[in-house]
Amino acid sequence: MDYLICTSCNSLFGDSGFFAATILGVNFNYVLAEDVSIQTSSGSDVQGADIDGLRKVEDGSGKLEQAERFFLSALQEAKEGFGERDSHVASSCNNLAELYRVKKAFDKAEPLYLEAISILEEAFGSEDIRVGVALHNLGQFYLVQRKLEEAQMSYEVKRRVLGLNNIDYADTMYHLGMVLYLQGKLKDSEALMQDSVRILEEGGQGESMACIRRLRYLVQGWDSLDTVIAAEGLALTLQSSGSLKEAQELFERCLGVRKTLLPEDHIQIGANMLHLARVIMLNCNQHWRMHVSEAIAELDKAKDLLNNSIRIAGQVIYKLERQKGKNQNNGLSGRDGREALIILLQSLDALGVLEINRQELQEPGVKVFSSPEAKNAHFECISAYKELASGKLIGDSPEVKAAYLSCLRHLLSLLDAEGTQKYRGTTLQELKDEMKGVELDISSYRGSKN
Repeated sequence: MDYLICTSCNSLFGDSGFFAATILGVNFNYVLAEDVSIQTSSGSDVQGADIDGLRKVEDGSGKLEQAERFFLSALQEAKEGFGERDSHVASSCNNLAELYRVKKAFDKAEPLYLEAISILEEAFGSEDIRVGVALHNLGQFYLVQRKLEEAQMSYEVKRRVLGLNNIDYADTMYHLGMVLYLQGKLKDSEALMQDSVRILEEGGQGESMACIRRLRYLVQGWDSLDTVIAAEGLALTLQSSGSLKEAQELFERCLGVRKTLLPEDHIQIGANMLHLARVIMLNCNQHWRMHVSEAIAELDKAKDLLNNSIRIAGQVIYKLERQKGKNQNNGLSGRDGREALIILLQSLDALGVLEINRQELQEPGVKVFSSPEAKNAHFECISAYKELASGKLIGDSPEVKAAYLSCLRHLLSLLDAEGTQKYRGTTLQELKDEMKGVELDISSYRGSKN
Protein backbone atom coordinates (compact mmCIF):
# COMPACT_ATOMS: atom_id res chain seq x y z
CA MET A 1 0.00 0.00 0.00
CA ASP A 2 1.33 3.46 -0.88
CA TYR A 3 1.23 6.22 1.74
CA LEU A 4 1.53 9.99 1.59
CA ILE A 5 2.38 12.13 4.58
CA CYS A 6 0.76 15.53 5.00
CA THR A 7 3.11 17.60 7.19
CA SER A 8 0.45 20.22 7.82
CA CYS A 9 -2.02 17.65 9.11
CA ASN A 10 0.38 15.25 10.77
CA SER A 11 -1.64 12.32 9.40
CA LEU A 12 -1.11 9.17 7.41
CA PHE A 13 -3.30 8.45 4.39
CA GLY A 14 -3.75 4.98 2.95
CA ASP A 15 -5.46 4.17 -0.30
CA SER A 16 -8.85 4.13 1.42
CA GLY A 17 -8.42 7.83 2.22
CA PHE A 18 -10.45 7.38 5.43
CA PHE A 19 -7.75 8.66 7.79
CA ALA A 20 -8.08 12.11 6.25
CA ALA A 21 -11.32 12.51 8.15
CA THR A 22 -9.69 12.48 11.58
CA ILE A 23 -7.67 15.71 11.56
CA LEU A 24 -10.17 18.10 13.09
CA GLY A 25 -12.60 15.41 14.18
CA VAL A 26 -11.74 12.59 16.55
CA ASN A 27 -7.94 12.67 16.54
CA PHE A 28 -7.46 16.44 16.57
CA ASN A 29 -3.78 17.01 15.82
CA TYR A 30 -2.11 19.62 13.64
CA VAL A 31 1.09 21.46 12.92
CA LEU A 32 0.93 25.15 12.10
CA ALA A 33 2.93 26.40 9.14
CA GLU A 34 5.48 28.55 10.95
CA ASP A 35 6.97 30.45 8.05
CA VAL A 36 4.94 31.68 5.13
CA SER A 37 6.99 33.15 2.30
CA ILE A 38 5.74 36.71 1.98
CA GLN A 39 7.27 39.26 -0.33
CA THR A 40 7.14 42.98 0.19
CA SER A 41 6.38 45.26 -2.70
CA SER A 42 10.13 45.58 -3.28
CA GLY A 43 10.41 41.82 -3.70
CA SER A 44 12.42 41.11 -0.54
CA ASP A 45 11.44 38.37 1.90
CA VAL A 46 9.82 39.46 5.14
CA GLN A 47 10.76 36.23 6.87
CA GLY A 48 12.62 34.25 4.23
CA ALA A 49 11.02 30.82 4.51
CA ASP A 50 8.69 28.47 2.68
CA ILE A 51 5.25 27.08 3.34
CA ASP A 52 5.71 24.06 5.58
CA GLY A 53 2.12 22.91 5.11
CA LEU A 54 2.23 20.12 2.54
CA ARG A 55 5.86 20.34 1.45
CA LYS A 56 6.46 16.59 1.43
CA VAL A 57 3.54 16.11 -0.90
CA GLU A 58 4.53 19.10 -2.99
CA ASP A 59 8.24 18.24 -3.14
CA GLY A 60 7.84 14.48 -3.31
CA SER A 61 7.44 12.68 -6.63
CA GLY A 62 4.79 14.68 -8.41
CA LYS A 63 2.03 12.82 -6.58
CA LEU A 64 -0.30 15.78 -6.15
CA GLU A 65 -2.90 14.23 -8.39
CA GLN A 66 -2.77 10.99 -6.42
CA ALA A 67 -3.07 12.96 -3.18
CA GLU A 68 -6.08 14.82 -4.54
CA ARG A 69 -7.82 11.52 -5.27
CA PHE A 70 -7.17 10.34 -1.70
CA PHE A 71 -8.56 13.56 -0.22
CA LEU A 72 -11.63 13.54 -2.47
CA SER A 73 -12.25 9.92 -1.55
CA ALA A 74 -11.89 10.73 2.15
CA LEU A 75 -14.38 13.58 1.85
CA GLN A 76 -16.96 11.37 0.11
CA GLU A 77 -16.52 8.57 2.66
CA ALA A 78 -16.89 11.01 5.56
CA LYS A 79 -20.15 12.36 4.13
CA GLU A 80 -21.54 8.87 3.58
CA GLY A 81 -20.34 7.49 6.90
CA PHE A 82 -21.02 10.39 9.26
CA GLY A 83 -23.43 12.73 7.53
CA GLU A 84 -23.04 15.99 5.62
CA ARG A 85 -22.59 18.22 8.71
CA ASP A 86 -20.32 16.03 10.81
CA SER A 87 -16.92 17.23 12.08
CA HIS A 88 -15.21 14.45 10.11
CA VAL A 89 -16.52 16.11 6.97
CA ALA A 90 -15.06 19.42 8.17
CA SER A 91 -11.71 17.67 8.63
CA SER A 92 -11.79 16.28 5.10
CA CYS A 93 -12.80 19.68 3.68
CA ASN A 94 -9.89 21.29 5.44
CA ASN A 95 -7.40 18.69 4.18
CA LEU A 96 -8.56 19.00 0.60
CA ALA A 97 -8.47 22.79 0.85
CA GLU A 98 -4.86 22.64 2.10
CA LEU A 99 -3.93 20.52 -0.91
CA TYR A 100 -5.58 22.99 -3.29
CA ARG A 101 -3.69 25.80 -1.57
CA VAL A 102 -0.40 24.05 -2.34
CA LYS A 103 -1.54 23.53 -5.93
CA LYS A 104 -2.52 27.22 -6.02
CA ALA A 105 -6.06 26.21 -7.00
CA PHE A 106 -7.33 29.00 -4.76
CA ASP A 107 -10.84 29.12 -6.24
CA LYS A 108 -11.35 25.48 -5.20
CA ALA A 109 -9.72 25.88 -1.79
CA GLU A 110 -11.65 28.84 -0.34
CA PRO A 111 -15.15 27.27 -0.35
CA LEU A 112 -13.75 24.17 1.37
CA TYR A 113 -12.08 26.21 4.14
CA LEU A 114 -15.32 28.14 4.70
CA GLU A 115 -17.39 24.94 4.71
CA ALA A 116 -15.07 23.38 7.33
CA ILE A 117 -15.41 26.43 9.58
CA SER A 118 -19.19 26.50 9.18
CA ILE A 119 -19.56 22.82 10.12
CA LEU A 120 -17.22 23.15 13.13
CA GLU A 121 -18.98 26.26 14.44
CA GLU A 122 -22.30 24.46 14.13
CA ALA A 123 -20.97 21.36 15.89
CA PHE A 124 -18.83 22.89 18.65
CA GLY A 125 -19.59 26.60 18.85
CA SER A 126 -17.63 29.57 17.58
CA GLU A 127 -15.28 29.61 20.59
CA ASP A 128 -14.02 26.04 20.17
CA ILE A 129 -10.30 25.36 19.61
CA ARG A 130 -11.06 23.37 16.46
CA VAL A 131 -12.68 26.43 14.97
CA GLY A 132 -9.53 28.35 15.85
CA VAL A 133 -7.37 25.87 13.94
CA ALA A 134 -9.59 26.05 10.88
CA LEU A 135 -9.47 29.85 11.03
CA HIS A 136 -5.68 29.72 11.17
CA ASN A 137 -5.62 27.68 7.97
CA LEU A 138 -7.99 30.13 6.30
CA GLY A 139 -5.88 33.07 7.47
CA GLN A 140 -2.75 31.49 6.07
CA PHE A 141 -4.58 30.87 2.80
CA TYR A 142 -5.49 34.56 2.56
CA LEU A 143 -2.02 35.67 3.61
CA VAL A 144 -0.38 33.73 0.79
CA GLN A 145 -2.65 35.58 -1.66
CA ARG A 146 -2.01 38.97 -0.02
CA LYS A 147 -5.68 39.28 0.94
CA LEU A 148 -4.58 41.07 4.07
CA GLU A 149 -7.89 42.28 5.48
CA GLU A 150 -9.39 38.78 5.20
CA ALA A 151 -6.27 37.24 6.77
CA GLN A 152 -6.33 39.75 9.63
CA MET A 153 -9.96 38.99 10.38
CA SER A 154 -9.31 35.23 10.48
CA TYR A 155 -6.29 35.56 12.78
CA GLU A 156 -8.08 37.97 15.11
CA VAL A 157 -11.00 35.57 15.52
CA LYS A 158 -8.56 32.74 16.22
CA ARG A 159 -6.84 34.91 18.83
CA ARG A 160 -10.16 35.36 20.61
CA VAL A 161 -10.87 31.63 20.50
CA LEU A 162 -7.51 30.57 21.95
CA GLY A 163 -7.17 33.11 24.75
CA LEU A 164 -4.04 34.67 26.22
CA ASN A 165 -0.82 32.78 27.01
CA ASN A 166 -1.64 29.82 24.80
CA ILE A 167 1.36 28.58 22.78
CA ASP A 168 -0.82 28.43 19.68
CA TYR A 169 -1.96 31.96 20.45
CA ALA A 170 1.72 32.90 20.05
CA ASP A 171 1.62 31.48 16.52
CA THR A 172 -1.46 33.54 15.79
CA MET A 173 0.27 36.69 17.05
CA TYR A 174 3.17 35.95 14.72
CA HIS A 175 1.00 35.55 11.64
CA LEU A 176 -1.20 38.52 12.50
CA GLY A 177 1.97 40.54 13.00
CA MET A 178 3.04 39.57 9.48
CA VAL A 179 -0.27 40.86 8.13
CA LEU A 180 0.10 44.18 9.94
CA TYR A 181 3.68 44.51 8.68
CA LEU A 182 2.49 44.16 5.10
CA GLN A 183 -0.21 46.72 5.79
CA GLY A 184 2.47 49.18 6.89
CA LYS A 185 1.42 49.10 10.56
CA LEU A 186 4.97 48.57 11.78
CA LYS A 187 4.52 49.46 15.47
CA ASP A 188 1.44 47.25 15.82
CA SER A 189 3.26 44.45 14.02
CA GLU A 190 6.26 44.76 16.35
CA ALA A 191 4.03 44.67 19.44
CA LEU A 192 2.37 41.44 18.29
CA MET A 193 5.72 39.83 17.49
CA GLN A 194 7.01 40.74 20.95
CA ASP A 195 3.85 39.28 22.48
CA SER A 196 4.45 36.08 20.52
CA VAL A 197 8.07 35.83 21.72
CA ARG A 198 7.04 36.49 25.33
CA ILE A 199 4.48 33.67 25.28
CA LEU A 200 7.02 31.23 23.83
CA GLU A 201 9.63 32.22 26.42
CA GLU A 202 7.16 31.86 29.29
CA GLY A 203 6.15 28.47 27.88
CA GLY A 204 9.75 27.23 28.01
CA GLN A 205 10.34 27.58 24.25
CA GLY A 206 12.65 30.58 24.36
CA GLU A 207 15.42 28.66 22.57
CA SER A 208 13.19 27.03 19.96
CA MET A 209 13.77 27.75 16.29
CA ALA A 210 10.33 29.38 16.12
CA CYS A 211 11.30 31.85 18.84
CA ILE A 212 14.71 32.55 17.28
CA ARG A 213 13.12 33.23 13.88
CA ARG A 214 10.69 35.69 15.42
CA LEU A 215 13.44 37.46 17.31
CA ARG A 216 15.40 37.76 14.08
CA TYR A 217 12.38 39.37 12.48
CA LEU A 218 12.11 41.87 15.33
CA VAL A 219 15.72 43.01 15.04
CA GLN A 220 15.37 43.98 11.38
CA GLY A 221 14.67 47.51 12.62
CA TRP A 222 16.60 49.37 15.32
CA ASP A 223 14.53 52.44 16.05
CA SER A 224 13.36 51.74 19.61
CA LEU A 225 14.50 50.32 22.93
CA ASP A 226 11.88 47.57 22.59
CA THR A 227 13.65 46.41 19.44
CA VAL A 228 17.02 46.49 21.23
CA ILE A 229 15.59 44.39 24.08
CA ALA A 230 14.32 41.84 21.52
CA ALA A 231 17.76 41.79 19.89
CA GLU A 232 19.42 41.25 23.26
CA GLY A 233 17.05 38.34 23.92
CA LEU A 234 18.13 36.82 20.62
CA ALA A 235 21.79 37.38 21.51
CA LEU A 236 21.35 35.56 24.84
CA THR A 237 19.66 32.66 23.06
CA LEU A 238 22.47 32.48 20.50
CA GLN A 239 25.03 32.60 23.32
CA SER A 240 23.40 29.68 25.15
CA SER A 241 23.33 27.66 21.91
CA GLY A 242 27.04 28.28 21.27
CA SER A 243 26.75 30.82 18.44
CA LEU A 244 29.18 33.13 20.22
CA LYS A 245 30.40 35.26 17.33
CA GLU A 246 26.88 36.11 16.21
CA ALA A 247 25.84 36.78 19.81
CA GLN A 248 28.81 39.12 20.31
CA GLU A 249 27.95 41.08 17.17
CA LEU A 250 24.36 41.53 18.36
CA PHE A 251 25.42 42.64 21.86
CA GLU A 252 27.82 45.17 20.31
CA ARG A 253 25.08 46.55 18.13
CA CYS A 254 22.67 46.72 21.08
CA LEU A 255 25.24 48.65 23.08
CA GLY A 256 25.80 51.13 20.26
CA VAL A 257 22.06 51.81 19.89
CA ARG A 258 21.52 52.11 23.65
CA LYS A 259 24.28 54.69 23.90
CA THR A 260 22.45 56.85 21.33
CA LEU A 261 19.07 56.51 23.09
CA LEU A 262 19.95 56.56 26.80
CA PRO A 263 22.06 58.60 29.24
CA GLU A 264 25.62 57.31 29.41
CA ASP A 265 25.22 56.10 33.02
CA HIS A 266 21.90 54.29 32.47
CA ILE A 267 21.74 50.88 34.12
CA GLN A 268 20.66 49.21 30.85
CA ILE A 269 23.98 50.24 29.34
CA GLY A 270 25.78 48.66 32.29
CA ALA A 271 23.81 45.44 31.83
CA ASN A 272 24.58 45.42 28.11
CA MET A 273 28.31 45.84 28.87
CA LEU A 274 28.16 42.89 31.27
CA HIS A 275 26.50 40.66 28.65
CA LEU A 276 29.02 41.67 26.02
CA ALA A 277 31.99 41.07 28.33
CA ARG A 278 30.74 37.61 29.20
CA VAL A 279 30.33 36.51 25.59
CA ILE A 280 33.80 37.89 24.76
CA MET A 281 35.23 35.79 27.58
CA LEU A 282 33.45 32.70 26.28
CA ASN A 283 34.83 33.39 22.81
CA CYS A 284 38.34 33.66 24.24
CA ASN A 285 37.98 30.38 26.12
CA GLN A 286 36.95 28.71 22.89
CA HIS A 287 39.78 30.04 20.71
CA TRP A 288 42.72 31.02 22.93
CA ARG A 289 44.98 28.11 21.89
CA MET A 290 44.98 29.31 18.29
CA HIS A 291 45.27 33.09 18.84
CA VAL A 292 46.77 33.84 22.25
CA SER A 293 47.67 37.46 21.54
CA GLU A 294 44.24 38.18 20.09
CA ALA A 295 42.58 36.47 23.04
CA ILE A 296 44.51 38.64 25.50
CA ALA A 297 43.47 41.76 23.56
CA GLU A 298 39.85 40.61 23.70
CA LEU A 299 40.12 40.01 27.45
CA ASP A 300 41.41 43.58 27.82
CA LYS A 301 38.32 44.75 25.97
CA ALA A 302 36.10 42.64 28.25
CA LYS A 303 37.86 44.02 31.33
CA ASP A 304 37.16 47.60 30.25
CA LEU A 305 33.52 46.71 29.74
CA LEU A 306 33.27 45.11 33.20
CA ASN A 307 34.96 48.07 34.89
CA ASN A 308 32.49 50.41 33.19
CA SER A 309 29.58 48.17 34.16
CA ILE A 310 30.80 48.24 37.79
CA ARG A 311 31.13 52.02 37.63
CA ILE A 312 27.61 52.53 36.23
CA ALA A 313 26.01 50.16 38.74
CA GLY A 314 27.86 51.92 41.57
CA GLN A 315 26.63 55.32 40.36
CA VAL A 316 23.02 54.13 40.29
CA ILE A 317 23.31 52.81 43.85
CA TYR A 318 25.00 56.05 44.98
CA LYS A 319 22.20 58.14 43.48
CA LEU A 320 19.65 55.96 45.22
CA GLU A 321 21.41 56.46 48.56
CA ARG A 322 21.53 60.25 48.08
CA GLN A 323 17.89 60.32 47.06
CA LYS A 324 16.92 58.38 50.18
CA GLY A 325 19.00 60.61 52.42
CA LYS A 326 17.39 63.81 51.08
CA ASN A 327 13.88 62.30 50.87
CA GLN A 328 13.85 63.07 47.14
CA ASN A 329 12.45 61.09 44.25
CA ASN A 330 14.55 61.26 41.11
CA GLY A 331 12.84 58.35 39.39
CA LEU A 332 14.96 55.69 41.12
CA SER A 333 13.39 52.92 43.18
CA GLY A 334 14.32 49.87 45.23
CA ARG A 335 13.86 47.82 42.07
CA ASP A 336 16.48 49.98 40.32
CA GLY A 337 18.78 49.39 43.26
CA ARG A 338 18.35 45.60 43.16
CA GLU A 339 18.98 45.56 39.42
CA ALA A 340 22.10 47.68 39.89
CA LEU A 341 23.30 45.47 42.75
CA ILE A 342 22.87 42.31 40.67
CA ILE A 343 24.85 43.88 37.82
CA LEU A 344 27.52 45.06 40.28
CA LEU A 345 27.91 41.60 41.85
CA GLN A 346 27.87 39.76 38.53
CA SER A 347 30.40 42.16 37.00
CA LEU A 348 32.79 41.79 39.94
CA ASP A 349 32.40 38.02 39.79
CA ALA A 350 33.08 37.99 36.03
CA LEU A 351 36.10 40.23 36.57
CA GLY A 352 37.57 37.68 38.96
CA VAL A 353 37.08 34.87 36.46
CA LEU A 354 38.61 37.06 33.74
CA GLU A 355 41.79 37.63 35.78
CA ILE A 356 42.31 33.87 36.11
CA ASN A 357 41.77 33.42 32.36
CA ARG A 358 44.25 36.19 31.61
CA GLN A 359 46.92 34.63 33.83
CA GLU A 360 46.44 31.23 32.17
CA LEU A 361 46.91 32.85 28.76
CA GLN A 362 50.03 34.73 29.82
CA GLU A 363 51.56 31.65 31.44
CA PRO A 364 50.74 28.78 29.05
CA GLY A 365 51.45 25.35 30.44
CA VAL A 366 51.53 26.60 34.06
CA LYS A 367 48.69 25.49 36.33
CA VAL A 368 47.14 28.67 37.72
CA PHE A 369 45.56 28.33 41.15
CA SER A 370 44.86 31.95 41.99
CA SER A 371 45.75 35.58 41.39
CA PRO A 372 45.58 38.61 43.72
CA GLU A 373 43.37 40.48 41.22
CA ALA A 374 40.90 37.57 41.01
CA LYS A 375 40.64 37.13 44.77
CA ASN A 376 40.23 40.86 45.25
CA ALA A 377 37.39 41.07 42.70
CA HIS A 378 35.48 38.19 44.33
CA PHE A 379 36.02 39.60 47.82
CA GLU A 380 34.80 43.04 46.70
CA CYS A 381 31.70 41.29 45.37
CA ILE A 382 31.10 39.70 48.78
CA SER A 383 31.70 42.99 50.59
CA ALA A 384 29.25 44.82 48.31
CA TYR A 385 26.56 42.25 49.04
CA LYS A 386 27.01 42.46 52.80
CA GLU A 387 26.97 46.25 52.74
CA LEU A 388 24.01 46.76 50.41
CA ALA A 389 21.71 43.73 50.38
CA SER A 390 21.04 43.67 54.12
CA GLY A 391 19.77 47.25 54.30
CA LYS A 392 16.30 48.67 53.66
CA LEU A 393 17.56 50.82 50.80
CA ILE A 394 17.96 48.01 48.28
CA GLY A 395 17.02 44.80 50.04
CA ASP A 396 17.68 41.17 49.18
CA SER A 397 16.15 38.88 46.57
CA PRO A 398 16.78 35.37 45.20
CA GLU A 399 18.49 36.90 42.14
CA VAL A 400 20.81 38.96 44.36
CA LYS A 401 21.57 35.87 46.47
CA ALA A 402 22.37 33.85 43.33
CA ALA A 403 24.93 36.44 42.21
CA TYR A 404 26.42 36.52 45.72
CA LEU A 405 26.58 32.71 45.84
CA SER A 406 28.59 32.63 42.61
CA CYS A 407 31.15 35.02 44.13
CA LEU A 408 31.41 32.88 47.26
CA ARG A 409 31.98 29.72 45.26
CA HIS A 410 34.67 31.28 43.10
CA LEU A 411 36.54 32.77 46.04
CA LEU A 412 36.35 29.51 47.98
CA SER A 413 37.68 27.62 44.98
CA LEU A 414 40.66 29.99 44.70
CA LEU A 415 41.49 29.85 48.41
CA ASP A 416 41.11 26.06 48.51
CA ALA A 417 43.40 25.65 45.51
CA GLU A 418 46.21 27.68 47.03
CA GLY A 419 45.71 26.29 50.56
CA THR A 420 44.84 29.66 52.14
CA GLN A 421 42.85 29.35 55.37
CA LYS A 422 42.18 33.05 55.95
CA TYR A 423 41.77 35.99 53.59
CA ARG A 424 41.32 39.64 54.59
CA GLY A 425 40.12 38.72 58.06
CA THR A 426 37.66 36.01 56.97
CA THR A 427 38.46 32.32 57.47
CA LEU A 428 37.85 29.65 54.88
CA GLN A 429 35.42 27.89 57.22
CA GLU A 430 33.38 31.08 57.68
CA LEU A 431 33.05 31.40 53.92
CA LYS A 432 31.96 27.76 53.64
CA ASP A 433 29.33 28.22 56.35
CA GLU A 434 28.12 31.38 54.62
CA MET A 435 27.84 29.57 51.30
CA LYS A 436 25.77 26.75 52.84
CA GLY A 437 23.44 29.31 54.40
CA VAL A 438 22.89 31.11 51.08
CA GLU A 439 22.30 27.80 49.27
CA LEU A 440 19.69 26.91 51.88
CA ASP A 441 17.97 30.29 51.49
CA ILE A 442 17.76 29.89 47.71
CA SER A 443 16.54 26.30 48.02
CA SER A 444 13.85 27.32 50.50
CA TYR A 445 12.67 30.11 48.21
CA ARG A 446 12.40 27.75 45.23
CA GLY A 447 10.57 25.20 47.36
CA SER A 448 8.01 27.80 48.42
CA LYS A 449 7.30 28.59 44.76
CA ASN A 450 6.67 24.97 43.75
